[in-house]
Amino acid sequence: MYGEPLAKLLKIMPKSSKEERIKALIFRRRQQIWVHSMIYYYYNANIVSDMTWSQWGEDLECLQNMYPDLSRQVPYYEEFKDFDHSTGQNLPKDNEQINAKAEYLLKININKYGRNI
Repeated sequence: MYGEPLAKLLKIMPKSSKEERIKALIFRRRQQIWVHSMIYYYYNANIVSDMTWSQWGEDLECLQNMYPDLSRQVPYYEEFKDFDHSTGQNLPKDNEQINAKAEYLLKININKYGRNI
């Protein structure tokens, strides 16, 4: 069950209130999913494995379902309010911050491996 790794992750996050840790993880997963979906669907590349992306997606879906009130307080709520971990293809393609992060990660990986991914 994907809840166990999620519970462990919440325990090792920096000390703060439980609600703040949950909100921080929701935000982190939203950014990871959106950035890597952009890399995959828009740039036709892949940096993380499908298994990793799926785990992030399951984590996010679980968190949003378990903590809907907290989820609404986290940035990008509207973009992820109907997210079901099956795909990131329908996420908006016009967010400057997300696009900049995707391009940065692609550049790092191109430099790291000396080739396009």
